[in-house]
Amino acid sequence: MDSTDVSRMRVVPLRRPGLWSVTVLASTAFVWLAVSVWRNPNIDHAVVLRYQFAPAILEGLRTTIWLALAAEVIGVVLGTLLAVALMSDSRVLRLGSRLYVWLLRGTPLLVQIIVWGNLALLFPRLGPFSTNAVLTPFVASVVALGLNEAAYMAEVVRAGLLSVERGQHEASLALGMSRGLALRRVILPQALRVIVPPAGNQFISLLKATSLVSVISGGDLLTAAENISSANLHTVELMLVATFWYLLVTSVCSAGQHLLERRLDRAHRSLHANA
Repeated sequence: MDSTDVSRMRVVPLRRPGLWSVTVLASTAFVWLAVSVWRNPNIDHAVVLRYQFAPAILEGLRTTIWLALAAEVIGVVLGTLLAVALMSDSRVLRLGSRLYVWLLRGTPLLVQIIVWGNLALLFPRLGPFSTNAVLTPFVASVVALGLNEAAYMAEVVRAGLLSVERGQHEASLALGMSRGLALRRVILPQALRVIVPPAGNQFISLLKATSLVSVISGGDLLTAAENISSANLHTVELMLVATFWYLLVTSVCSAGQHLLERRLDRAHRSLHANA
């Protein structure tokens, strides 16, 4: 076969009828579900539209976002410290970190939120201050979510640190860097490519987990929706309102995560190409 014959060859895409069939079935099911919900006579669409941008709902949405951001900051900072402690030469630090991760990951988040929200039952005062005055529902929610997030972020960061070749550690120390400086300047920047995807997924899960603070009246989006529905008895309609905002916020975060992952991937490939 000469070059002329090769240039005339036509590439035929691989037929995948199974994938097409599943795609059609999934699309049909989604459309059917959406139409069924929209045409359901038991749903008052006027109520959904009326409360979609209600001040109480928007205030709850802002609280949800602030809860997630504050808890994520606590989770990332404390999780990074825990990850470093898990890899420490100190047996005490390793044991303490493992105990923390075991306890926080092994108990339901809802239980942790209830405990922090009712801490005054165990400790009526924190020093000179009343526990209820210090641990308001919002503060208790941030603490519970942040401490729980730290346990998961510890494992995420630890996996990222372990993904960096041991030679990078040794080379940094050979250049005269301290362990802390090597961690900040050399190890963590390389580990970000492994850390970011699961960390992004954790933040999206955290956004949805903020709805659990409604059990202690945390002032979040779900709390606002429940307060309104308890007054007008339109429970399903208000849950649809909350669902819309949760989907919107998590979709924006997913898009941002995707862009960040692509940027880190390009930087990683560029670094290896220049090496």
